[in-house]
Order: sequence, then C-alpha cells, then structure tokens
Amino acid sequence: MHNLAIVLHKKGYKITGSDDEIFEPAKSRLFNSGILPEKVGWNAENIHAGLDAIILGMHARADNPELIKAQELGLKIYSYPEFLYEQARDKKPIVIGGSHGKTTITAMILHVLNKAGIDADYMVGAQLEGFDVMVKLSENADIMVFEGDEYLTSALDRRPKFHVYQPHIALISGIAWDHVNVFPTFDNYVEQFSIFANLVPEKGRLIYCAEDAQVVKVAEAVKHHIQKYPYFRPEYSIIDGITYVKCDNESIPLKIFGYHNMLNLEGARLVCEALGIGKSAFYNMISSFTGASKRLELVAKNQSGAIYKDFAHSPSKLKATVNAVKEQFPNRKLIAVMELHTYSSLNINFLDEYKNSMDLADTAIVFYSRHALELKRLPFFSTEDVARAFKRDDILVFNVKDQLYNALVSMAWKDANLLLMSSGNFDGINLKELSEVLLTEA
Repeated sequence: MHNLAIVLHKKGYKITGSDDEIFEPAKSRLFNSGILPEKVGWNAENIHAGLDAIILGMHARADNPELIKAQELGLKIYSYPEFLYEQARDKKPIVIGGSHGKTTITAMILHVLNKAGIDADYMVGAQLEGFDVMVKLSENADIMVFEGDEYLTSALDRRPKFHVYQPHIALISGIAWDHVNVFPTFDNYVEQFSIFANLVPEKGRLIYCAEDAQVVKVAEAVKHHIQKYPYFRPEYSIIDGITYVKCDNESIPLKIFGYHNMLNLEGARLVCEALGIGKSAFYNMISSFTGASKRLELVAKNQSGAIYKDFAHSPSKLKATVNAVKEQFPNRKLIAVMELHTYSSLNINFLDEYKNSMDLADTAIVFYSRHALELKRLPFFSTEDVARAFKRDDILVFNVKDQLYNALVSMAWKDANLLLMSSGNFDGINLKELSEVLLTEA
C-alpha cells in the first residue's frame, strides 16, 4: 500500500492515508516522499466529499471509522487489487500464485525482464534490488506482472486477491494450507487455486509446479483449452557454498540457493520463455539475481558464519527455508528462529500444522508477542502450547523479546549460521545491531 501511495504521488496525484501501525521501511519512505500521516490511527475527519476515491487495504476492517464515513458519503472505494487491475486493464496480466515462492518468482521475472530491456508494469510483495518501488504503473508497458496473493481483497470484498487480476499467463508454485482465519478447511483453501486456474482464458497459459501433487491435481482439472506447462527442479550442484545450475553443457553460478529456489527459478524461466526469452539467455541474466528482500536475504557474515532473514511464516515455507540453509552449509551449525506473527500462526488451532517443520535446525527457537495477539484480537496461549505443537523436545520458546535477544547473545557463534524467519519484526529487535554483536563474538 505504501508503495502504491508513493507511485501515485510521483504521478502527480494528491495522496493522503491512514494506518493503525506504520513500520520501517514504510515509515521512512513515506516521510521522504512527504506523505507520512501526521498521526497514526484512524480518524473519520480524514474523509471528506472532496476525495476522488478511496483505496482500501486489508488493515481496515469493516467497522473502520474512515471506511464507514466513505460509504456514508458515497465515495468511490477501490480495493488495492481492484485499483491495480483497473490500471492494467489494457495490458496482458501475468499472475504468479502459490502458497510459497510467489514473491521470489515474481522478482526473478522482473529481474530478467529488466536485464532484457522489456518494459513491464508490476506489483511485487518485496523490495527488489535495482527497483525503486514495489509497484509500477505506466502508460507504455504492454504487460503487467502481479504477485498473486490468495488472501482476501478487502473487508468489503471476500475474493482472494489473485481472483481479481484475470491472468493471461498464470503460475502456481505450490499449495499448502494457510490463512485459516478465512479458509477454515484445506479443501476450501485449495478451491481458491482451482478458481484461479480456471480464470486462464482459452489459449492462455498455465505454468505449474509438477513436484506438488495438489498443484498437479488442480492443473489437470482445468478442462477448457489452455496451454499447460508443468515444471520440475532443474539440475544443480553446490560447490564451496555456491549453487550452480546446469544449462546445456555449462554450469552457471547463482547468488541464490535452496531446493525451492531452484523450483522457483524454473517457474520464472517458463514465464520468461512465454515472453520471448530463451533458456540460455534467462540463466545468464538470472545469475546476478540476489533475491527479494527478506527472502533468504543475507544480513551479515564473517569467515565462519552468516545471518539470514526470511519472510517464512507458514509450515511449508518454514521447512523449505530451514532445509535450504542446512543443504547449502551442511558443516555449519544452524540456529533457526521463527516468529509467530500471522493470523494463522497465532491461531492455537493451527499450531499443530508446524509439527516437525524445524527438525533440520540444530537449535530451533520460536518467538511470539502478546502485542501481536492483541492486535489480531486472538486469545493468548502459553509457551508450552507452542512447544507441544512443534513436536520437538529441545525447542526454545520465548514471548518476551529481551529473553530472545539474551538467549541468542549467549550462544556460541563460531561455525554457525543464524536464520531469522518472520513476517513481522521480532517485536522491534534491531537485527543489524544483533548481527554486529553475534558476529563480533564469533
């Protein structure tokens, strides 16, 4: 939302906004653009008849006072996805969906298109190297690449976001149950991907991960005439902590790693192939891709260890990310820390889905905060509840950030990696400062 605000501000629109909390880097970026709200919180007085339209994000619930005022005044109200689609109505939509990997795949595609000089509008869920903002809306681009989130569009529109974009080319990277607060059963969750796949028009293209049995089932059930392109992990090797992908008779070094990233790579390649970029050209251009922000992002390193942060929060993402770091650095101890922060992860009835998801970590730590539970209006649960759910006797569980910080500082960091996984911010822990302390002690 803050990226869209900045883009529209730069295009000459007068932009104002509200939110219940504004975190970094959004806070600084809005301030630098001159559009940071003077006060945090909702105030009906911000809404008046002189507004041309409201763009509604997911933080605003149906009882939001500003939303109610906008409805009373009869103002035009767009959800975030609806506004983006309106801007892209005359372009070819490429929509990347899946329970995991969609941000990385979208980022890979944009990286290669940028290298190839192909103009594209886009919306992606992370900051990318070489891109000023996470949203681009132009007059000239013929295509728009959407990261297709399956979460709800807005408090007024209960459709998943990726149902709004009407894909000409669609990709499904994987299906693993998430967002239990809106999709109470696995079957209900899978149904959203079936609807998405069936939105691909006649002669459109569906690209899908053939290593995910549920995705294959969804793809094969699409009966109308579309082009289907299954993909598998390409051949790769790891030498001295660097991953190489095989292309014809050449081994191309990559700056990314992990089994799931190799699958992501192949999905992105097939999308780029549909846009006229050949296999060899794709691999040579993707070799400089360093990843999306918070997706196995390197925070800091020294000779004997490294610190990574990742957006992983669902069980499937958690397991894939832990496994990726352990596969890349088998001779280093792995200390993995996960923050329960989303609605699903903070739901006591969903916690059991995390069983065995951190088994490959040498030391597994889970953190959650009372503040996050209060914001989401969810009941409190104990550290013992969490430990039982993860099914690991030696797991460490904290709900006070100082306890987590002190535990990490007290550990031995020689020949060890730290993996920090969260869609939040560990209740405000300064990761840069923490990294300096840990790596200095190592």
